[in-house]
Amino acid sequence: MRKTDSFDGLAEFLAIAKRLSVRKAALDLGMTPGAVSLALQQLEQRLGVLLFHRTTRKMSLTEPGQQLLERIQPAAQAITSSFEDIAQSSQKPSGTLKLIVERLAIPHVIEPLLLAFRQAWPNLNIDITVSNRHENFISEGYDAGIMIGSYIEQDMIAIRLSPPFKWAVFGSPEYFSKHGKPNVISDLALHECIRFRRPEKGDIYLWEFINNKELIRIEPTGLITVNDGELMRSLAVKGMGLIYSSTFHTSHELANGTLEAAPLDFSPGHDGLFLYFSKASRNQPKLRAFIDVCSKIIKN
Repeated sequence: MRKTDSFDGLAEFLAIAKRLSVRKAALDLGMTPGAVSLALQQLEQRLGVLLFHRTTRKMSLTEPGQQLLERIQPAAQAITSSFEDIAQSSQKPSGTLKLIVERLAIPHVIEPLLLAFRQAWPNLNIDITVSNRHENFISEGYDAGIMIGSYIEQDMIAIRLSPPFKWAVFGSPEYFSKHGKPNVISDLALHECIRFRRPEKGDIYLWEFINNKELIRIEPTGLITVNDGELMRSLAVKGMGLIYSSTFHTSHELANGTLEAAPLDFSPGHDGLFLYFSKASRNQPKLRAFIDVCSKIIKN
């Protein structure tokens, strides 16, 4: 006689609890209703309690049945997810990789990576949407996104794609020659600042500083407001005011000397561009293929 396993009857119990019907549970499991009913009865006999109230018309969980469901359902979901992950990991990448990326990522990440990715996976489709609005990332069916790390939701998995960069106040040499450089946060009130209206939210982007371990956010004052980063930097290069940006956004202007950082040593930590995705998507073969290419290009 076969020794009883601790897991005997649990699959049938979960299926019945989900459907509250032996017949429907049997259809889900590909079993006969009699076999499902017998498995439930044997489980109840082993536990010494009734797990369901049964009438001719319906079933409902008893108190012990509800307690058992609450305890084993999370574990069952974790096991199912693990099986799905293993199954996905053995598959060859196929289909379409759908990405949403902010515009900053185009020259710094997408253009360097795309050729290598196409060479590695010539039969894998890739669909790229350029947008700074990522709030509907999951509902719109994207597999992954690329954006600045500080904007990514905490429940996402994130992989760094760029060197760390800092946020600071920038101006042209001509502007600083004419108006001087702000040395402390309060000096900014004396300067013309170019304000940035975030396209995705419509609000004015606040300038952030760390002073004595305290985060300070200020709304800059100025006569010019724009909602495009390239235009904002172009105006700053022409000497029309100060901007708040990152050393990554302004890397080209810093390299050719058309912008300089103000000597404000209060800018917040090190940020970066990150590839991000949900935990449910992490083992998709097409996404893993993209991550592998990212890792090779970044290391080189």
